[in-house]
Amino acid sequence: MTRSDLLALTPDTLASLANRGLVKRADKDLAAGAGPVVTVGDDGTVHGTFPDGTETALPPGRGLDAADCTCAAAAICRHRIGLVLAYQRGAPDEAPAADEPLVVWSPGEFDDDALAAALGRASLTAAHRIRARGYTARVHRPTADDPAPRVELPTCTVRFPVPHELGYALTDAAAALRGEVITLAVWAFRAADAERATEVSVGGRTPVRTAAAAEALGAAVALADEVLLDGVRQAGPVFAGSLRRVGRALADTSQHWPAGAVADLRDQLAAYTARATRYTPERLAHLLAELHARQRAAGHDPAGVLGTAETPVTPLRRVRLVALGCRIGGTAGDRTAETYFAHADAGIVLVLRTRWELAEDQAPTGHDLSARRLLGSPLHTLATANVVSEHTARAADRTVTLSRGRIAATSITPVGSAWTELPESLLLRDTAAHLRAAAERPPRLIRPRVEADAVRVVMVDSVEGIGYDPAAQRLEAVLRDPAGNGVHLHAEYNPVCPGGLDALAAALADPGIRAVSGMLGRARGRSVLDPLAVLTAGGVTVPDLAPGAGDTGLGTAAGPPADPITAALEAALTALADTAHQGLRHLTPATRTALTDSAARLRRTGLDVAARHLDDLTRTLHDRGAPAAAPHWVTAHIHLTTSLDLHQEDGW
Repeated sequence: MTRSDLLALTPDTLASLANRGLVKRADKDLAAGAGPVVTVGDDGTVHGTFPDGTETALPPGRGLDAADCTCAAAAICRHRIGLVLAYQRGAPDEAPAADEPLVVWSPGEFDDDALAAALGRASLTAAHRIRARGYTARVHRPTADDPAPRVELPTCTVRFPVPHELGYALTDAAAALRGEVITLAVWAFRAADAERATEVSVGGRTPVRTAAAAEALGAAVALADEVLLDGVRQAGPVFAGSLRRVGRALADTSQHWPAGAVADLRDQLAAYTARATRYTPERLAHLLAELHARQRAAGHDPAGVLGTAETPVTPLRRVRLVALGCRIGGTAGDRTAETYFAHADAGIVLVLRTRWELAEDQAPTGHDLSARRLLGSPLHTLATANVVSEHTARAADRTVTLSRGRIAATSITPVGSAWTELPESLLLRDTAAHLRAAAERPPRLIRPRVEADAVRVVMVDSVEGIGYDPAAQRLEAVLRDPAGNGVHLHAEYNPVCPGGLDALAAALADPGIRAVSGMLGRARGRSVLDPLAVLTAGGVTVPDLAPGAGDTGLGTAAGPPADPITAALEAALTALADTAHQGLRHLTPATRTALTDSAARLRRTGLDVAARHLDDLTRTLHDRGAPAAAPHWVTAHIHLTTSLDLHQEDGW
């Protein structure tokens, strides 16, 4: 009996199941002649007897963690790894050929009895509790470049590297959660196979999950309406306290996405009060519309629209992260650093947030912050490093916390060539194909609030047209990926990082440029990248941490081509944002005129439905007053925002 499951275990898979050190040690033992004597029983069990007397058995249908070994190791040991390697080397004719056809299969094939047998009834019971509340997932089916099916759950990822086998499933979640998350991943594949989809919501499909949840969401929407009716000037400390209480109620009822919107709304109102530049009427209006949109869509897909009821933070087992750069921000009173990491095994990007309070006489630049130490290393080192950590926890929004813990539990080494070794889900050679697949996502207003979801590394064949747009204070260039697609790079000037654009321009002009990391999306029908870092033959450049005063002369970039549809939609959204800023009860004549003019402009552009929504708003304001007009404002904003997003993605 040939054990195809053992033959399918690659060194990388074995390292993920245990660690790379054990695989190397087992390989050295075999090379030194200290490997086991291998026999195979009639039932397919592989037995191994080692020179030190240790006996190991690998029964079929069970993973390495459930194998039998007489050594004292509590987890996967070098004997189990060594027996797998010895079995593979003893059956060279049975080993899969390099050009063997791709095995297309789905983990959804396992029924609940198989799950219980492989993972235990306790894991199945725990997973049932989560499914009753509902959860979201994104499935990735086998491809030639990535033959292992995998599932992105809200707080971890599960991979199935061995076809038709549950015992070798890999997850970055802590060992205590392994059975539970593998079960959830299998159920996600079942749902995806039934719906022929890649993003699914599993379970929890009740119109209102609990009375407390409905009450909390209703209270959040009511507070949003208060802002819409009376404007930001009326939102004082008492209102901020109400927002804080509602945010806690939303989080307590596992409505994490509306809770995030409420937290951002509080931040916008605080920024307005402090006259901070991070306040914008457009952002305020977007948050008000988002809360309404999530309430309207909650009955269709509560888990996807409101958030899942899983544990907010999940501890991870030993993980390897590849830094992709850093983004610096802040106000007069603080500075923030968002450091982005590729989690290669999970095929996703995580973000580490850091915030520093500033004294009145402090105004550090990004370069000044680059020397501050995180996890024992300067920020500029961490932002260009490989990090291996045993003290990691991941939240549903893909923020991550790292700590050094005990000695050697976290190691930080230079990133080297790790960017070019990332999986195809993160390292893009064909940006157009990636963005076509991403277009299946739900509208932005009701999408899960996931940090770093758009961050990718784009391979670069050439760079064209580097220049500076002084009107927009933006550096622009066109990157060509290996598939020949043009990717428009846009980098806004950041006053906290004055040398950033100069450093970026120099890196883009480097003949040894290899790749650029950043937020990838669509705008004006084009692929657009907001860069975080640049990989050249000389290493990684992080513009936000670069020195300099921003006084280098840069060539001028041509302005973007005119687009009447985008201009009409943006002008209408600006008018709606000014309306929310002032409050429907306190509109100036100029703002009322802007609403009327925007409707006329939309109609001239051929966007009759959008124009009718603005007409309904102005007519109701005139005839019935502000409270009756509020729902029309919400409908208009949702329609215009979604129309603009679709127009930007589809092109013109």
